[in-house]
Amino acid sequence: MEDQGVKYYQYKYPKYPIIEMSVDMFSKMDYLKVSGSKINILPCNLISSFPSLETLDLSNNVLTETGFWPSICSYTSVFPNLRHLSLSKNRFADLFFISQQTHQMKYLESLDLSFNSIVLDKPCFWPIHITSLSLSNNNLGNKVFSFLSQYLQRIDLSKTGITALTQDLLKFPMLTHLFLSSNSIKVIPTDLSPTLVSLYIDQNSITSISRESLAGLPSLRTLKAGDNPFVCSCDSYWFITTLNKSLLPDWPLDYTCSTPPSVADLPMSEYRTSRMSCEAWLQAAVALPVTMLIVLALCSAFYACDGVWYTKMLWVWIRVKRRGQKQANLLNNTTFRYHSFISYSHQDSAWVESKLVPSLEGAGLSLCIHERDFVPGQWILDNIINCVEASYKTLFVLSNHFVQSEWCNYELFFAQHRALDAQQDSLVFILLEPIPTNSLPKKFLKLRRLLMQQTYLEWPMDERKQQVFWVNLRSMLQVADHRILKDMALDSS
Repeated sequence: MEDQGVKYYQYKYPKYPIIEMSVDMFSKMDYLKVSGSKINILPCNLISSFPSLETLDLSNNVLTETGFWPSICSYTSVFPNLRHLSLSKNRFADLFFISQQTHQMKYLESLDLSFNSIVLDKPCFWPIHITSLSLSNNNLGNKVFSFLSQYLQRIDLSKTGITALTQDLLKFPMLTHLFLSSNSIKVIPTDLSPTLVSLYIDQNSITSISRESLAGLPSLRTLKAGDNPFVCSCDSYWFITTLNKSLLPDWPLDYTCSTPPSVADLPMSEYRTSRMSCEAWLQAAVALPVTMLIVLALCSAFYACDGVWYTKMLWVWIRVKRRGQKQANLLNNTTFRYHSFISYSHQDSAWVESKLVPSLEGAGLSLCIHERDFVPGQWILDNIINCVEASYKTLFVLSNHFVQSEWCNYELFFAQHRALDAQQDSLVFILLEPIPTNSLPKKFLKLRRLLMQQTYLEWPMDERKQQVFWVNLRSMLQVADHRILKDMALDSS
């Protein structure tokens, strides 16, 4: 460059080069690059000269803060028209000092401090005219955002040791370009910056990019996110199938599946999964009617197979089993002559004699029946009281004939009082035919209340159901002490 007034002599390291300049002839120079020359200090006349210089590239030297702004120099202005300054690959460290000194450069717009040894010490106060700053390849960490100017429009923080994006990013209302390549960021926040036009976040630790994250970037036109350990699953389904790939300058070459192992190293553009398995609303839309059909079919089958009746009988059997031990403990010191006293209307005697008595006595139960076991010549009320008290249970065969019988009412009255005084679970009801509780006469108000409070057995017409009926009824009458009842039954016979 001798014809332009610059003499440059390169010596072998460790000697520094010597640069001779005739600055008078550079009044109209707007671009100057002195790179890889091991410069460690700027000449004083270089700082205040070059009135037209707009771009200065001093990268790949050995400059420090005191070398770029020598204290021995006295000058009235510092690069008066400079707009772009590159100090990359030097030895700058004090970001606070640099931010203070840049106030002297009235038109400086972009500053490159990449590949230095920058440390974050004191709060920085940047001039508002600097809109672009590069701090890439400096070990800065997550706190770097609090040391930057809110007027920045372009920030390069590639390879700076950032692991997470904090709320500090919200203080950059004019930010349009953000470079965060080669860090350890795992998640793109949903409120990153609505003004972003370009985002470089490749070579990080991102496993998926959510729809919500990009919804918070309405102005985004370029997204470089390749070389991340993407998980190829439903989390990435929308990214692969729906996202406009014109946003991705590195698609599809730099996008591969990292996990699961079955698709490791598979290009994301070749990954296939069904929409049904990933769209929750679609799964719900299909599952709901299918579930309703299954439930409807099960309910229909349950009803057609008399499931309600069998469930009711099962509940009776469970209650009997649960109360059996409790009642056995309560009646350890009590003996009974009969398993059950049968209370029924004379008009239902045919069913009692042909169905009920043979079935129960055939199972070894002793029954007290007024037509057979009442003491002749004794007052009928005394017979009723004695039979109720001598029986472990009182079994009522309920029918429309029963509620019309005066003597049945007496038997119910005494049996109920005995249940209140001695044995609370001594009443058993068989509903021989349907009797609406609200149709019972007033004198049977007690029966109405009992039917609403206690479980009763319904006599079924179906022979299959009758077998279940007899099993439940025998269980209800056999929860007493069988040995005592057997001895008493033998004495009676």
